Amino acid sequence: MSDNLPELSRSIPEEAIMCDSHSLPPEILLDIIIRLPIKSIITCTSVCKTWKSLIQNPSFISDHLRHSTTKYLLFSLYSKTAWQVYRIPHEQGREHYALHWDDNQDFNEYTKFYFPLLHGQERFRVVGTCNGLICLANYICCDTVIIWNPCIRKFVQVSKPLPLPNIPPFRYSVSVGFGIDSKTSDYKVARILSFRDRKSASPPKLEVEVYSLATAEWKTLTTALPPTGTECYGNPHASVNGALHWVASRRTKDNMLIKFVMVLDLGDEVFSEIAMPKFAENERNLPSTISAYGNSLALYQEVSMNYLNIWLMKEYGNASSWTKVVILADQGPRYYRPSAKGFRKSGEVILKMNDTKFISRDLETQEIKDLGNAGYYHTYVDYYVESLVLNDKKSQLCSY
Repeated sequence: MSDNLPELSRSIPEEAIMCDSHSLPPEILLDIIIRLPIKSIITCTSVCKTWKSLIQNPSFISDHLRHSTTKYLLFSLYSKTAWQVYRIPHEQGREHYALHWDDNQDFNEYTKFYFPLLHGQERFRVVGTCNGLICLANYICCDTVIIWNPCIRKFVQVSKPLPLPNIPPFRYSVSVGFGIDSKTSDYKVARILSFRDRKSASPPKLEVEVYSLATAEWKTLTTALPPTGTECYGNPHASVNGALHWVASRRTKDNMLIKFVMVLDLGDEVFSEIAMPKFAENERNLPSTISAYGNSLALYQEVSMNYLNIWLMKEYGNASSWTKVVILADQGPRYYRPSAKGFRKSGEVILKMNDTKFISRDLETQEIKDLGNAGYYHTYVDYYVESLVLNDKKSQLCSY
């Protein structure tokens, strides 16, 4: 039984737990409900108003999340047909999401669902996932953001951030991240805008906005920003240990380009940096992407059509702990550069080998497993855990 359940049962009036005189003791009833499949828990909200009140209690939601130890792998997929006609607003063009069992040898599909909204010609991508929430944003501007819990069929359409300046001389890039403030358990979205004046050689300027789900407001950060000239390489990002991480760069006074990991702590809302691995001379300018690796970080470098580099940070925050692993591409009728998408619970790296083929590869034994999902394009992969998060939210919440 959860340590918090007795306290929760005492905090709720007896009539808010017992729907009849033959009910079980409150702490036993709570312990039973919290262990049910999430669909059954949602069904329990229809039993009576008191049970609904219980299940929407923030303490119950937190306890349920602690009990949700089964992790799935979330795939966001477009079929070949949908990818070709994504601008047509009909069912076929909606993005398909699938959860797969990660601790199962056959990697079976657990369930699937669809994004509930169709915004005409607007197309969305996954920004990130956290505790059962999926954050989505539209392409280019990332000014339409949705925080969605598909398990309970609820979402929040985030209020619009500050509009971008409509000034022709400027060009900009937008990077977005999503994670949790580990101090307050508040879910936050960060939007980083990099502006460059086309008519001057001045370094780019950054603006950083952070949205809080708890306050339902955006705010612009004005202190502890990255140094002038910092450029964020967009997406993807890694959400680890209550902080967001992006690959970034800036030029030194002698015009040398240095790359680093830019870190935004979601609690203090301040930036810091982690040094990149000690790359070989021929690796320094290779494109790099980042992802979570357990409670630490991984970097991917696409070296050529034949292989890629994978760097693992064995100790989070310690740049000297970066360790290099080389993954060779499989040979076939055509050469494809493998694209790393993330990791399984076992530590196997998930690779997209061509347009539609996915495998997992053991970094020590090099054993390969075919993950299926053939016939799909534009895939995002991340851990996912079922939760009741958003079930206690009253304002701005949409159900479907």
